[in-house]
Amino acid sequence: MELTLLHLYPDAMSLYGEYANLSVLRRHLEALGVAVRLEKVTCEDVPDFTRADLVYMGAGTEGAQKAVLLGLTRQAAALRAALDRGCLVLFTGNAMETLGRSITDARGQTWGALGLADFTTVETDKRSPGDVIALSTLWEAPAVGFMNKCSTTSGVTTPLFASLPLGFGNEAEHGSEGYADGSILATHLTGPVLVKNPAFTDLIIRRLFFAKGWPLPQQLPVLPHEGEAYAVTLRELQARLK
Repeated sequence: MELTLLHLYPDAMSLYGEYANLSVLRRHLEALGVAVRLEKVTCEDVPDFTRADLVYMGAGTEGAQKAVLLGLTRQAAALRAALDRGCLVLFTGNAMETLGRSITDARGQTWGALGLADFTTVETDKRSPGDVIALSTLWEAPAVGFMNKCSTTSGVTTPLFASLPLGFGNEAEHGSEGYADGSILATHLTGPVLVKNPAFTDLIIRRLFFAKGWPLPQQLPVLPHEGEAYAVTLRELQARLK
């Protein structure tokens, strides 16, 4: 069993240590006996999606996001073809915004995006950093994490998270957040979201195994201390709701 994980633009879109998401996913997969090929695509490269089983991109500055968008939009058809054959796409932080129809920056300039989803993003002059508790539409355990964005995203009909007991969603405080449709999973949560949320990692593993037609093991691996770390974080964030 072998999987190829494609990391888009780690040189520009890894603002909060997003590389750790693929590191922890790789460790989980290797514990299941899967050989993992990790391919990194820099801003000077042309991505090859033909072998990818998962395509990942993390967060960057607003400027870096626009810079990679200029090249990435030229690859929209190739990325869509990868989705059609079952490739999983995971975008976190403001990488999520590139999946929609457009991004309007704080100066009013509108940038065409990938058009893989029918939502639009508008940047504002108000930044909303803070910790997050999110209730997913796809798994039971609350998700925990951090968000630092200066935008609102409108038109999402299938969010990844139904609501945020703590934090600002796509358009409103405590509202729905992220995007999930078919093989696309996206959220504005930044940093090592998979490290913080083992249930999210398990979901991705299940999706990858299903796409390959592999039988899923009865028990998925648990790395040392990851369950304990998640429980401590959730407990501390929930205490702020009281």
